[in-house]
Amino acid sequence: MQYNFSNFKTELKKKEEFLGKEYNQLNIGRASPMILDGVTVESYGSYVPLKNAASISIEDPKTLRIAPWDKNQIKNIEKAVVGANLGLSVATDDMGIRVIFPQLTTETRQALVKVLKEKLEESRITVRRERESVWEDIEIREKEGKMTEDERFRAKEELQKIINETNNNLEAIFKKKEREIMG
Repeated sequence: MQYNFSNFKTELKKKEEFLGKEYNQLNIGRASPMILDGVTVESYGSYVPLKNAASISIEDPKTLRIAPWDKNQIKNIEKAVVGANLGLSVATDDMGIRVIFPQLTTETRQALVKVLKEKLEESRITVRRERESVWEDIEIREKEGKMTEDERFRAKEELQKIINETNNNLEAIFKKKEREIMG
């Protein structure tokens, strides 16, 4: 009986997508609304994602414009963006809030690359955990007689091939983002 890796491959795809989303939320010196995805705003007694309380648009390459649906929420939104500690400057005007992305220095770029490497390593660790749980499942199936020794070796080779491909994809995501940051 051949081992079915489809669920495993789906989980690994999710890990790749998660890493991409994590990288998109980093401030790389260019205005990107995705950096505000994790910001929540207090709105009438409950916390809601910023995108549910205002529209976010790119004003220029270094500036985002936040236009609240309710002008009374400007102070709460400003407080939430500043409190998110994203390293962004905030300026309030009659139209809403301007979020200014500062120019990155060499030190800031190097620090960002360090963060990228940490997030890459976290992703690799989760991939290793997934691999170990699948490998344990394969060994259990062999012990129960649901799989022959040859099938176990073929499954192990296939498992390693999938892991190598995923690690290469994660590395490619990292390299792309590193090039963006280092310019």
